[in-house]
Amino acid sequence: MIERAPHSMPKETGWIEVIAGCMFSGKTEELIRRLRRAKIAKQNVKIFKPQIDTRYSTSDIVSHSEQSLPSILIDDIKEVLKYSDDAEVIGIDEAQFFTSDIVDVCNTLANKGKRVIVAGLDQDYRGIPFEPMPQLLAIAEYITKTLAICVECGNPADKTQRKTTTSERVVVGAADIYEARCRKCHYIPKES
Repeated sequence: MIERAPHSMPKETGWIEVIAGCMFSGKTEELIRRLRRAKIAKQNVKIFKPQIDTRYSTSDIVSHSEQSLPSILIDDIKEVLKYSDDAEVIGIDEAQFFTSDIVDVCNTLANKGKRVIVAGLDQDYRGIPFEPMPQLLAIAEYITKTLAICVECGNPADKTQRKTTTSERVVVGAADIYEARCRKCHYIPKES
């Protein structure tokens, strides 16, 4: 499959870009790269992240490689509409932590002529599609699937391995709780 980035940008319309993959695959790093380029182009950029994600910072989106950009912490995805009237480019990190309302919010923003860039996990720790990412992938004009490196065998990894036995779907953490695994090395932990 050939990955196509938005080379020739649409004119006089908005669109949605989704960056999806497992943990440690560079999703936030790619989001930051695109947002920095938009800032260099002197576009008005607004960046949002969910209140639940305070792993590295409460005020910035931060990649595992420690790249960061200032962001607005929000509880409800609908707050993006309130804060982004003047924005030309909107970045949303950790989309899997938001409700399915994110789909309508992204469509509304794109329909207003805005470039919306969303990053998030496409699968949970069991390898099951992580809502609302499948719906975002379906409506996006541009999709980037990022891969990590399997910590067990070195193959390309698209799974997030949970190293604990908790059965909750959402457990916020980093390398202390998760690692990247390939299809062969990934397993579903036995629940406690």
